[in-house]
Amino acid sequence: MYSTKIKAFAEVDSFSAEKQFEANIKKHIEAQSKEYILGVDEDEFKEYMQSEYSVEPLKVYKESERIDKPTIRKEKFTSRSYREHEYEKDVYYFTVHYKFTGSSVLFKIRPSSWTMTTYEISVNDAKKEVTLSFKIYEQDAEKFKREKAGIYSSAFTNLGNVNVFANQWNSRVNGIVNRMFKQTKDKFLKENDFFTAINISTNSNTESIFTVPSIKKAIIPQPKVGKGKEFSSAPTMAKKMYADILKVIYDAGKSMEKKPALYSGKDEEGLRDQFLFILETRYESVTATGETFNKKGKTDIILKYSEDSSNVFVAECKFWKGASEFHKAINQLFDRYLTWRDSKVALIFFVTNKDFSKIILTADKECEKHEYFVSRKEKNGESSFSYKFRLPNDKDKEVYLELILFHFDENN
Repeated sequence: MYSTKIKAFAEVDSFSAEKQFEANIKKHIEAQSKEYILGVDEDEFKEYMQSEYSVEPLKVYKESERIDKPTIRKEKFTSRSYREHEYEKDVYYFTVHYKFTGSSVLFKIRPSSWTMTTYEISVNDAKKEVTLSFKIYEQDAEKFKREKAGIYSSAFTNLGNVNVFANQWNSRVNGIVNRMFKQTKDKFLKENDFFTAINISTNSNTESIFTVPSIKKAIIPQPKVGKGKEFSSAPTMAKKMYADILKVIYDAGKSMEKKPALYSGKDEEGLRDQFLFILETRYESVTATGETFNKKGKTDIILKYSEDSSNVFVAECKFWKGASEFHKAINQLFDRYLTWRDSKVALIFFVTNKDFSKIILTADKECEKHEYFVSRKEKNGESSFSYKFRLPNDKDKEVYLELILFHFDENN
């Protein structure tokens, strides 16, 4: 087993260690492809990153002490007598092992609060074992105990201090991951928006569309059933596909904003059909329909699994008519259209008001006020917001709701 020899808690200062940890997080995120960053489930990825780059405080188990049989070596010494002469003497070399738990990297870090003492140790991360070595010159049990206690103290005096550093770092990891992920994602989104604006298609492997013609169908991946989960015959949409649907709708709507001929004079049904045209050709094993009965009424957009006509996505399209009507739209969707099987939905608003920025802020704030609101997720664009809601009669049944607003200015 490979062991690393280091000076305990004295190899690198805590400031430099933090900078290196941050650089590792940045490198990890930036190494991911654009398709991965824009398509991955953010919560799951961030949870993984936080687990990956947090450090576990150290604990050395003194009671696990194991002492190897000493190695005896004859060494030469010089007498201090008047007639100096050399002589040989037995020297006893001891190796002491202790089990530990926690992140072994912490053994290298000199915390900002540091007692000026250290000792050379060997760390075997695979065996979770830390080793100290020392020697004595006599067969004296008391000297052996004093020497062992002294080097143990020198080696591990700063263990508590480095654990303070570990806890402080762990409290910062989530914020660092969020910030760096957002920077990378925003860079890719900005790049895609630029490509769209100048009418350049992105890589053919990208899972979003940027030009309506020649849309490649996306294949729904075969679902995997986790161990211990009960079988359910109702298919559910993968988060990856849900993200793709939302991106398709958002990109298409933003493109329409630049072309008044596509929205001028059209009612909700006419505007809805623009999105249906894209969605119904986008996915294999799925059909997209409009004005379809679901539960107690007709909803604007439904994507159904072709095999058994089960819903995988439901959306409502509305013109913006103020906060009061906004709440009615949420109620209509959740009270009248959603069943217990529906978990991925969207509300799409067409805004004709001049003060579009104000409407965006209002809609976002009003969402949090709604009685079915549970929590918010990071938004997917300047006018695309992600939330978790609940069903009216089942507080434990979460529903992913995307609020998307488009500015269709009739006077543009």
